[in-house]
Amino acid sequence: MVSNFVDLDVRPALRAGEEPFGLIMAAVASLQEGEGLCLIAPFKPVPLLHVLGSKGFSHEMTELDGGDWEVR
Repeated sequence: MVSNFVDLDVRPALRAGEEPFGLIMAAVASLQEGEGLCLIAPFKPVPLLHVLGSKGFSHEMTELDGGDWEVR
């Protein structure tokens, strides 16, 4: 059961022209027991959901104001 979320907002990296996949995977690798990732992105990260799903992660998504997405 997840009791704490690590926040990662990839919008600044994307605005700077950076690929955030490495940041996301590093954040996932650093998660401790009972932690989950709260990702904020400017689009629905469907390919990422498949990658993390293959590693045993589940997700919930919420569309935020302005078209951004929160994925937990």
